[in-house]
Amino acid sequence: MPVKKMILISETKNVCRPQPKKHSANRSPSPDEDAADDFEKEELTLREVINIKLAESGEKETLMELVRDRLVECGWKDEMRIACREHVKKKGRKDVTVDELIRVITPKGRASVPDSVKEELLNRIQNFIVSAAP
Repeated sequence: MPVKKMILISETKNVCRPQPKKHSANRSPSPDEDAADDFEKEELTLREVINIKLAESGEKETLMELVRDRLVECGWKDEMRIACREHVKKKGRKDVTVDELIRVITPKGRASVPDSVKEELLNRIQNFIVSAAP
């Protein structure tokens, strides 16, 4: 909580007013840091716009089905099922929660998605953006 200093307005009256904040002696953010922050904001906004356009057009659902099919075809889904079962056996059935299972398996799952699936999805999204551009 900031400390308020007393400012003597007249000899008979003391009024408590907060002092204006002085600039920090620390260096201000460099322009590069500001640009990085702006870029992140623009990137998020762009991502949101793309996501909205994908959802509105129905393409998002199509892409989700494509990814599901590709992950099943390459055996990724079976690998994740096995990893979940192994974790449950290791910890004991009664000692594992769904939240814990998700927390443990998600990083492994994301890291093990084949590059071919990622590349195909990226190409489809890029093609969608090009075709949706005015």
